Amino acid sequence: MIEGYSLALSATQTAGSEIDLAALVETYSALLFRVSHSVLRNKAEAEDVVQDAFVRVIEHRLSLPAVRDMRVWLVRIAWNLALDRRRRIRPEQMDDLFAESLVGNHLPADVVLNEAQRMKAVFREIERLPKAERQVLLLSALEELETVEMAQIMGKSESGVRALLFRARTRLRTRLDKGGSA
Repeated sequence: MIEGYSLALSATQTAGSEIDLAALVETYSALLFRVSHSVLRNKAEAEDVVQDAFVRVIEHRLSLPAVRDMRVWLVRIAWNLALDRRRRIRPEQMDDLFAESLVGNHLPADVVLNEAQRMKAVFREIERLPKAERQVLLLSALEELETVEMAQIMGKSESGVRALLFRARTRLRTRLDKGGSA
């Protein structure tokens, strides 16, 4: 489907605004998928977000030369699209297989089940975090993003992002410790 967009994009480009959509897809689609999947926890929804992000590239093709950091721009688009979709999905509608997919397949079934239940408990506690803390925690899970990039994506200062991340991790650790001892 993206290939068809590439042809349409090539046909409408001017010499000063050329962009290689195929190269962008190849370079950034995996990262955009991880970003959207971390928010949505649903493979199909995350794939839709990635496609929508590249549709945005086509829609904004004439202004792309003005984009200073394509990677941050694309991540911010995918992040915002995923958050928009997320608002329409209740947490209990999240893909139940997501937690199980994070647990190794080489483990015995009872261990996989226990670990998946623990992951679900972590996700429930993440859902209870204040919005900004939850968002920065999800972004920080993407090891490819530096603090400065997270700040750009969230529209906050670097020190603000570091403070949010510290509070989110502390609050989550406290809640999980309370839950584990209860």
